[in-house]
Amino acid sequence: MIVARKGKGGSRTRTAMEINLSQNVAWLLPFFFLLVMVNVWSSQGQGCPQRCDCIGKLKTVSCRGKRLSTLPEGIPMDTRILDLSGNKLRWVEHGDLLPFLRLERLDLSENMISVLEPNAFSSLQSLQSLSLRANQLKLVPMGTFSHLSNLTSLDLSENKIVILLDFTFQDLKSLRKLEVGDNDLVYISNKAFLGLVGLKELTIDRCNLTSVSSQSLSYLHNLVTLRLRYLSISTLEDQNFRKLGNLRALEIDHWPFLEFISSHGLQGLNLSWLSITHTNLTSVPTSALRSLSHLTSLNLSFNPISVLESWALRDLLRLKELHLVNTRLVTVQPYALGGLRQIRLLNLSANNLVTLEEGAFQSVNTLETLRLDRNPLACDCRLLWILQRRKTLNFDGASPVCMTPVEVQDRALSAFTDSALFDHFTCQKPKIRNRKLQQISAREGQVVSFICRAEGEPTPVIFWISPQRRRITTKSSGRLTVLKEGTLEIRYAQVMDSGTYICIASNAGGNDTYFATLTVSGLPLDAALMANRTYYAGDLNDTNLNDTRVFLKFTLDLKTILISTAMGCIMFLGVVLFCFILLFVWSRGKGQHKNNFSVEYSFRKVDGPATSGGQGGARKFNMKMI
Repeated sequence: MIVARKGKGGSRTRTAMEINLSQNVAWLLPFFFLLVMVNVWSSQGQGCPQRCDCIGKLKTVSCRGKRLSTLPEGIPMDTRILDLSGNKLRWVEHGDLLPFLRLERLDLSENMISVLEPNAFSSLQSLQSLSLRANQLKLVPMGTFSHLSNLTSLDLSENKIVILLDFTFQDLKSLRKLEVGDNDLVYISNKAFLGLVGLKELTIDRCNLTSVSSQSLSYLHNLVTLRLRYLSISTLEDQNFRKLGNLRALEIDHWPFLEFISSHGLQGLNLSWLSITHTNLTSVPTSALRSLSHLTSLNLSFNPISVLESWALRDLLRLKELHLVNTRLVTVQPYALGGLRQIRLLNLSANNLVTLEEGAFQSVNTLETLRLDRNPLACDCRLLWILQRRKTLNFDGASPVCMTPVEVQDRALSAFTDSALFDHFTCQKPKIRNRKLQQISAREGQVVSFICRAEGEPTPVIFWISPQRRRITTKSSGRLTVLKEGTLEIRYAQVMDSGTYICIASNAGGNDTYFATLTVSGLPLDAALMANRTYYAGDLNDTNLNDTRVFLKFTLDLKTILISTAMGCIMFLGVVLFCFILLFVWSRGKGQHKNNFSVEYSFRKVDGPATSGGQGGARKFNMKMI
């Protein structure tokens, strides 16, 4: 129904619906206001502090970044999650948290806390997670974490803690995760981790530690993951982890002083995952890895490992993932991956590899993912095995790219068609140039050189075989060595060096051989003596990896023999004279000697009268001993 009214100011029309609506709103306003007041009162009834945010259903109070210098008032006693991070709190006293018996998570990170009183958290027996990250703590007193029997996660990182004292964590029987990194730690006491019987994950990084003793780690029997990052440790002690029998993952990262791992450095471990990155290791620690027969993943990235040697990983029979990223890797030798029968992923990206031959693998049939990107690859027959598997092999979104030859430069391996494979991915068998026979006769002590030049695609490797069937390469040292261009150099030639030498030029396309003959004659007597004086003494320190033996000759002339004989005689006579003098002095000084003695004797009786009127019988006379 429409009602019209007319007045001086004009007419105004209102519907009955509008009238009823205005009347109803007028009646509802008091109820709406009352509802808002009830909600506000209810919120205040939960005790949500000013400047904090509360979620009643989750029992959560968040006071993050409110510049609080003290614990705010009005926190509900039934709060389960309390966030006080990003404030200006300076200490935590025993009575501050006493009312919050139901608290399960407490975040005190990014404050200015420098002092923790003993038993500061003892009333929080329901606490499961505690973060004290990024404060000013220098010391954690014994008893700080007493009665926290349900605590499972503790973060003490980014403080100024200098030492972890004995029994610091002895009451944390249920702790699963502990972080103490980014501190000023210089020492961890032998019993600092005593009581952490349930610890599964430990992180120690960015500290001043120079060692982590096996004694301190020996209490972590159930540890599963250990991260040791950004430390100044230069060596791993023998059997340093011997009592961590349940450890499955070990991360060693950014140890710039670590250059070598002894054969017993990882003994006692039963790892599945090992990462040793950003250290100064120059080779794969084969002997140390020998005991890790259950290892499935190995990461040796960002180490200066230029050569992956043959059978370097032969004992890792269960290895499935190998990462060697940015290690300056130049060569992967034949059977470098020998023994890896279950390899699934190989990451060799960002290195200096020119090729990766199929002969480096035990078997390529198990390989699923291959990363060879960011390497200066030469696309020839050595990479043909990759091209043949390019449709099934996963390059993880980073296909390898050819660097040479020029006609295929910057082309991805996955972009080649089947018809183009044998047009580009071919090799030329080596051919030795200038095959003129070299027959050299030399005297002992001379330097002898045999030239061997070869061409082929790819560039062949040249090495020599000695008459004693020893391999001589560019890496050999001592008297026999091969120069970079393939020339064999023999310094201070010996008679034993005589014989036939074989030059072998080899590449993926095949081999070529060449023969050279050397005859070395001995020197005259005087010349040999001079030769011995000039170079043999200086050659004592040379190490010959080819096992070439060096014999030293010492030639003696007549003058030397006479002088040696005279000196020997003089010394002999002097010794004899000295002995006689000793005997004489000894005999003269040995007690009193009797110079006279009497001898009594009887003449044999003769029949008949005595001669000259004398009688027979006993006679005496004296004798003087001179």
